[in-house]
Amino acid sequence: MSLLHVDKLSASHGQLPAVRGIEFTVDEGEIVALVGANGAGKTTLLRTIAGAHRADRGRVVFDGVEVTGLPAHRRVAAGISLVPEGRRLFPTMSVEENLRVGASAARPGEWSVTRVLDAFPQLQPLRRRRAGELSGGQQQAVAIGRALMANPRILLLDEISLGLSPKAVDGVYASLRILIDARVTLILVEQDLGRTLATADRILCLLEGRIVAAGRADEMSREQVMAHYFGTREAA
Repeated sequence: MSLLHVDKLSASHGQLPAVRGIEFTVDEGEIVALVGANGAGKTTLLRTIAGAHRADRGRVVFDGVEVTGLPAHRRVAAGISLVPEGRRLFPTMSVEENLRVGASAARPGEWSVTRVLDAFPQLQPLRRRRAGELSGGQQQAVAIGRALMANPRILLLDEISLGLSPKAVDGVYASLRILIDARVTLILVEQDLGRTLATADRILCLLEGRIVAAGRADEMSREQVMAHYFGTREAA
């Protein structure tokens, strides 16, 4: 049985459909990447899975249990954590305080402040510093660490390299490698197709709120993904 089953899920912003009848599964330990142009529905899809956006129709089934009607904090407690686009830290709170916020609805598990700082060693000397004083890459590491503090079974990562320098992105992905090597289940939204193809097990291409192509990352070329990205190929 799959860890996550998204079943004919639809969501909208007012009268504007953003996610249209999307269906896919994610197995435990799998890394699935969502790719598509701005406005394709990637962020809305992640937020709907996480319970931060209301579904219009369809179901979200997690570990065999439907969670579609559960609020976000109940989904966190069940094992679904979202790292939102833009990080959304508490800027006047310290790094450690931001991390501890993530444990407020945590499942039992091995992730703690100590383990997060081991995974993101660049944060160790900054643990008492206010989050608003950190660089973009450091803030992104805190945002990922905060989500890990909930001991998730699946981690939803939305645009983790957005607005960061190449060096900062390298640092974030170097730390993320610890999660990948541990086979943490991930759904990743990432605009950098090179990193996406190198990181993910499977690619889902979204266009206008629908999945128009899907396949194993090692069987899809950059050119194929880009063609679906811009809608220049027929839906598969």
